[in-house]
Amino acid sequence: MDEAFLNPEVYEKSPLALRFRGFLPVVIDLETGGFNAATDGILEIAATIIDMNDDGQLCLGATYDYQVEPFLGANLEASALDFTGIDPDDPDRNAQSEEEVLKQLFNHVRRAVKDNGCTRAVLVGHNAHFDHGFMRAATDRCAIKRDPFHPFSCFDTASLSGLALGQTVLAKACKTAGVEFSNSQAHSARYDTVKTAELFCWIVNRWKNLGGWDSERHLPNVD
Repeated sequence: MDEAFLNPEVYEKSPLALRFRGFLPVVIDLETGGFNAATDGILEIAATIIDMNDDGQLCLGATYDYQVEPFLGANLEASALDFTGIDPDDPDRNAQSEEEVLKQLFNHVRRAVKDNGCTRAVLVGHNAHFDHGFMRAATDRCAIKRDPFHPFSCFDTASLSGLALGQTVLAKACKTAGVEFSNSQAHSARYDTVKTAELFCWIVNRWKNLGGWDSERHLPNVD
């Protein structure tokens, strides 16, 4: 294990570092021009940092969202653009390159990881492997070496919702959990990220409240 994770002083400063074995959950949602991470462009990226309040309940931290300029030669499926309603050529989008967006986002994530005494970030998403695949592909395209996210682990709220709520669709899972959800606002990266973050917090907090997590029982033995 990482030395920082074994240090009890970390938990006194940030109990969140204990909850996921030193990982900081960061909810990610992307809007893309298709389903192929290798060929299809990213159009929007949003991220919500997960925090923990004084009662040990997960809550939402800061949210960052970006309009992304598709990489040179990126494929953009007309059906995907119709679904999201995004016009990649709209000058009012103020889109930035993948590289600039990832650098800004990763700086925010690295700072949150450090502030919370964690060792690295773990991506949370609804059907998380989709977002994780696109993030990894973009990181490789931009040759960014300091990726704060775990390279293969992620938390999938579709799977968690199936277990906890009997639902796998984001809108239905949110409504079952009592999380307000607007279909008219869905399919923007920022909105979907915030709702996924609220759902993730609800599920984890519900598990804790039912007795499924006790921080005292999970302190590592460092004697």
